[in-house]
Amino acid sequence: MNIFDKQALAQKHILITGATGGIGWETAKTAAQMGAKLTVTGRDPDKLKKLENELATLMDASRLHVHAADLTDPQDRKQLVETAETRLGFIGGLVNSAGAAGGKQVEELDQEFLEHLMNINYTSTFMLTQLVYRRMMEEGRGDIVNLASLSGLRGTAGNTAYAASKFAVVGWTQSMALEAIGHGIRVNAVCPGYVDTEMARASIRRKAERKGISVERALEEAQAGIPSNRLSTPQEVAQTIAFLLTDAAPNIVGESVKISGGSVMR
Repeated sequence: MNIFDKQALAQKHILITGATGGIGWETAKTAAQMGAKLTVTGRDPDKLKKLENELATLMDASRLHVHAADLTDPQDRKQLVETAETRLGFIGGLVNSAGAAGGKQVEELDQEFLEHLMNINYTSTFMLTQLVYRRMMEEGRGDIVNLASLSGLRGTAGNTAYAASKFAVVGWTQSMALEAIGHGIRVNAVCPGYVDTEMARASIRRKAERKGISVERALEEAQAGIPSNRLSTPQEVAQTIAFLLTDAAPNIVGESVKISGGSVMR
């Protein structure tokens, strides 16, 4: 079976959050090419329109639903799920790609910043998942993939708040997976290292400023810490997410799949 053929996800309606970000965008394109029905969401209507136009070249417009939403708003979360199911039916796959990053030293952190990252990366994502999960329980099937991070498996200096939020995602994934598998629902996470997205580039710029070096030098240092000597691409992460949504991964449960070019071994 070629999992990336046009039928691999043809029977699933997949909701992708953070679809206007680099990884979410590529995941939407990959799922479209694999035949899925798609609901894509993000906070920026202009970016969503650009994504809609690109997806329209890859799939039938009748199988696509685009919905702007702020996932930190309970009413927006509820409306997103209800509208998606009304439009395209039962949500059989959920990709939690929405997230935020930010690096500060411990002495610089304040409660507002901590709560901001935890709310976006964990709390609001959890609450949206709960809405979808309850329907999956009724159906006795479904697949959930959470976008965590290598920072959810090991801490790094200057990354305390972000790492804490992603550790929360990994712990939630593992715990939920044990409950969900009894209902025929698989829950997994992907844990990328540096990925060539705007979020990663912003992180590299912050490191450059903190160390008083050029952005180019900071990028070189980041790549030197990766055995493959390069950043991962959003497409590589998207393909891993898509694989976890297919029937080719029936017994992968509660895993945190690392995509790091070998960084985790250093």
